[in-house]
Amino acid sequence: MHRADHRPSRRAFLDVSGTMVAAGLTAGCASDSAPPGRHAPTAPATPTPVVATGRHQAGITLPQPAQPNLLAVVADLGATVAPGPLLADLGRAIRTLVAGNDPRLLGLPPGDLTVTVGVGPRLVRTAGASLPGAADLPRFSRERIAPRARGGDLLMQICAGDALLLPVVAAALVDQAGDRIHERWRQSARRGTNVPVGNGLTAPRNPLGFIDGIVGPHTTAEQQRDLWLAGPPAVAGGTLAVLRRMELDLPRFAALSVAEQEAVFGRRRAGGAPLSGGTVASDPQLGAKTPDGRYLVPADAHVRRANPSVVGAGLMLRRSYSTDEPAPGLLFISFQNDLRTFTATLTHMDTSDALLQFTTTTASATFLILPGFDRQRPLGSQLFA
Repeated sequence: MHRADHRPSRRAFLDVSGTMVAAGLTAGCASDSAPPGRHAPTAPATPTPVVATGRHQAGITLPQPAQPNLLAVVADLGATVAPGPLLADLGRAIRTLVAGNDPRLLGLPPGDLTVTVGVGPRLVRTAGASLPGAADLPRFSRERIAPRARGGDLLMQICAGDALLLPVVAAALVDQAGDRIHERWRQSARRGTNVPVGNGLTAPRNPLGFIDGIVGPHTTAEQQRDLWLAGPPAVAGGTLAVLRRMELDLPRFAALSVAEQEAVFGRRRAGGAPLSGGTVASDPQLGAKTPDGRYLVPADAHVRRANPSVVGAGLMLRRSYSTDEPAPGLLFISFQNDLRTFTATLTHMDTSDALLQFTTTTASATFLILPGFDRQRPLGSQLFA
């Protein structure tokens, strides 16, 4: 959703928080007593806290599976603002928020809260024009993006099991930044129910009903190869993120038969197995054909057009979230250590991926997700000494 050029007021944040609280109370109302012969519902398990410090920022591979609720806030820095002190301030605030020691939490337990911070290409170029993350995303087809919804200097990705935390934590971070930042846009989103996909991993369904994020750098070796930046030292331990907010033509997709929907994705809707056979964890057999010579996985199926071996690119750690505002759709986030992994994949999809005809991109940005931090090594200190 697009924001005015001025910084949002405290009243606006309180209004958002109040709306979220009201929604949470409405959804959570239940009688304290159970009907005779029935047991009272079991209280939900307390989420496991996620440590904010370390070699990598939290909110990418930890926790696993990812929390169901996300709020992405994209902002610009003022023309004369030095990124180093701002990022160090944000890192200190993140530590206190995640630890539950910040009064701006308003008494809410942080649970599995994570905050992940990235900086946009303009800021990266001030540290070095050849650094990973210095390149802007190119433009692609099927985009309808307002100027304020393209690019940005700062990303704050806030994730939690408790949706009430998101606007409260965002308000605390924006308060910490003060007038040093000017918000561009923000997007709240949620993940679908997780489905087992083999090897102890799970993946959620997307708003189109299909399991999303099956393929990715899941093992330590794959993450070292395709996810984490190994160098130069200023960015080692970080990664590159791409955010794409899309409107989905849900009525038109829903009007297709299940077989037609499966042909769009190249997978079975119910279980996620490729149309070439096997289980959800099976690799699609892209050369497999029917007796009359037709590909089992259609030539324009998403699983073929976005396949890393076909594209000739690495693996992306993909996160897809459902959105309601400003329109029903999807917030797509990918993490990779080479921006070409994303750009080459979308370029290959752009020519004939059947899925794209149901999407319109309304926001787009890329960020260098900074390396991890701790008390001795403030957030962003390797890049902005």
